[in-house]
Amino acid sequence: MALILKLIELISFLVPVLLAVAFLTLVERKVLGYMQFRKGPNVVGPYGLLQPFADGLKLFIKETLKPSTASPYLFFLAPSLFIALAFLLWKFMPVHTPTVKLQLSLLLVLGISRLSVYAILGSGWASKSKYSLLGAIRAVAQTISYEISLALILLSVILLVRRFNLVYIVATQEFSWFAFSCLPLFYIWFVSTLAETNRAPFDLTEGESEIVSGYKVEYAGGPFALFFIAEYAKIILMNLFSVVLFLGGPSPVNEIFPLKVILIGFKTTVLVFFFLWVRAAYPRFRYDQLMFLTWKSYLPFSIGCLCAVISIIAITGIALPLF
Repeated sequence: MALILKLIELISFLVPVLLAVAFLTLVERKVLGYMQFRKGPNVVGPYGLLQPFADGLKLFIKETLKPSTASPYLFFLAPSLFIALAFLLWKFMPVHTPTVKLQLSLLLVLGISRLSVYAILGSGWASKSKYSLLGAIRAVAQTISYEISLALILLSVILLVRRFNLVYIVATQEFSWFAFSCLPLFYIWFVSTLAETNRAPFDLTEGESEIVSGYKVEYAGGPFALFFIAEYAKIILMNLFSVVLFLGGPSPVNEIFPLKVILIGFKTTVLVFFFLWVRAAYPRFRYDQLMFLTWKSYLPFSIGCLCAVISIIAITGIALPLF
């Protein structure tokens, strides 16, 4: 009986995430289509609503190929690890009541999310392909570079709230969002999350004209679908994380469950729409521009903001009360 209950709990947790990922692919194609004065998918089902399910079925019934020289275990373990880490992070998000509620939940989210670089590097190395390896190294370098700016921004927020608990960070923004009081940090955070999730104009990890789809070039069928689902789940998750940190989460209706879910879903949807808008509006950066932006622009600015927060707190004693 306990096993059945655990299975039901797992299904109830995974199905909404998978449905959100499926319809995000449809919304992306529709939004990009209308921004480019064309129609998106509109044939499979009414208004194209069944297109994501047709695409998913097509991917999973395709033959799963593996290069003869590839490492058999790591080749298939990498996409499984990538999607497992993407789904695990949802456990800590305070949408209603997080499944796992810890005092150091913010640090745990950071630690788990950074493990995805091992899946990326492992997939590129296990494929035994120069294109895959170059794509994996490029993806890891991009991810690690922008993680530094993200970590410094998070450190500034932690100094303000004096807690590592995501639920507490949401509660402190009941009357004023950090997106207003820390607007420059929110802007850098948003752009850095674009690079962290490999979205345009920072989609250098795929670089079709250079490295032919990057670390996923040797994957097909089910394993490729796992990478695809994990990437889109991470897009939704990072925007939900941004809402929790800077847009007050479900405030100002923290106590009303249906309105909480609707409000936090609306805020996340708005940020996801901006992700799609950026993709339609900006061309892909060169790799040197990508690295210049983080190392010579965002990193010094993040360090300066951190020093400013520390100085203001030390001089004025302004900080949220610890209780």
